[in-house]
Amino acid sequence: MHEQTIQDPVSAFVGRCREHGLKVTPQRLAIYKALLKLQVHPSADAVYRKVAEEYPTISFDTVNRTLLTFADIGVVETVESHSGVRRYETDLAPHHHLHCVKCGEIIDFCDSGLDEVEVPARIREEYHVLGKRVVIRGICPKCAAKDALEKQKSGSVENRKTATP
Repeated sequence: MHEQTIQDPVSAFVGRCREHGLKVTPQRLAIYKALLKLQVHPSADAVYRKVAEEYPTISFDTVNRTLLTFADIGVVETVESHSGVRRYETDLAPHHHLHCVKCGEIIDFCDSGLDEVEVPARIREEYHVLGKRVVIRGICPKCAAKDALEKQKSGSVENRKTATP
């Protein structure tokens, strides 16, 4: 990642917009800053709600189209989501994701071993590979604890039902 990007993501954002002939409007800047503040792989709806605090007349459609434009010019990336809702992130450095299949949380992590996984030759021959990211599906600790508690509660209800008076 460029040093400027690490030190000042907003300046890098402005520069990237200008490189692509995109005007840096107050709304676009607010949308990008909302992405930086949220830092949880937000959906367009979450970004919209955050931006609407400052710009109450902004439409969801404007936010959604702007996010898609940001992805097209490479200032954000879209993130895989098992819920079917497109999510976004500003962290463009190589990393991988862990998805909780229960709550939808997406956790970033780095692993040099996964970085070194080779793209199969037939894929490299047929496609212009732009990058790679490993996605691991699992259940986060909060959801696992909640599942265990629910299982424990349902077990005690079953035990009471089967107990003879």
